[in-house]
Amino acid sequence: MNSYAVFLRGINVGGINIKMADLKNALASQGFADVQTLLASGNVVLASDEDPAAVKRTFENCLRDAFGYDAWVVVLTAQRVSELVAACPYPADDKATHTYITLASDTAMLDELDSAGAALDGTEQKRLGPEALAWLAPAGGTLDSPFSKISSKAKFKATTTTRNLRTLIKVRDAATALA
Repeated sequence: MNSYAVFLRGINVGGINIKMADLKNALASQGFADVQTLLASGNVVLASDEDPAAVKRTFENCLRDAFGYDAWVVVLTAQRVSELVAACPYPADDKATHTYITLASDTAMLDELDSAGAALDGTEQKRLGPEALAWLAPAGGTLDSPFSKISSKAKFKATTTTRNLRTLIKVRDAATALA
């Protein structure tokens, strides 16, 4: 069995409310093992014999069927989450800034987002790999930051999701514990 971290986009916001116990039960019914939800904000760790692409398909279909939710997820192995956390050059805790990592299931879309962010004055970001981009936002001003406004555009909705580094560390720890 492989350990995975799955990051959902748009759960428990905008009228899409799913109880974590219901999510866990729906995923377990699809054959996923050791399903755990974290922080009630669309973070799941689980074990599966399937490859990442198959986990993504099964997971998204499960959400659509069980909850009527047009779901998009990013699936990473526990090992890859660990590598991304280690590669992030920004601090997990800082009083002036918050570190975010945008994860993508489509490299081309993350390439476009990376280029758009690089063109902004004062944006600090670093590509961590084909599926991840770390960036900084001022404390208390994340949603108003220029990069956040770009990354929230509709064209990125189906392929990207963003987590703060502290959340990614918690997900890493939970996914690694499954191994």
